[in-house]
Amino acid sequence: MSVDQKSVGEMLAATVPMARTLGLEFLETTAERAVVRLPDQADYHNHVGGPHAGAMFTLAESASGAIVIAAFGDQLTRAVPLAVKAEIGYKKLAMGVVTATATLGRPIADVVAELDAGERPEFPVEIAITREDGAVTGEMTVVWTLRPNK
Repeated sequence: MSVDQKSVGEMLAATVPMARTLGLEFLETTAERAVVRLPDQADYHNHVGGPHAGAMFTLAESASGAIVIAAFGDQLTRAVPLAVKAEIGYKKLAMGVVTATATLGRPIADVVAELDAGERPEFPVEIAITREDGAVTGEMTVVWTLRPNK
């Protein structure tokens, strides 16, 4: 099954309830980069009036999932993408709208070659979370795997 890269964001928004709950906006989703925005919503603020840490985690994790689907959508008939672990660092106070930009940490061809060799490849996705003024408020790494179907 091939995944149309332009529809990845729409698919995730339709099938991932948490993305819908937070009203995440998938601005760009390609195999090179995924950009997802969290609108400023009072219901998801923390005690200082910015987006809650959990909302920012979900934002960044959703951006990582979008790039994984865009990059490896053609492998979905033989493998399931799964997050293995995630680490996030909150760098500056986030206020207002925040945006997560995800990039793959390994070449797609290398990951697919490991899958072709019968292995269960792992690869990092790096995500930067920024405010509207461009300041980086958080950084996250999600390690993903492609688990071969049995």
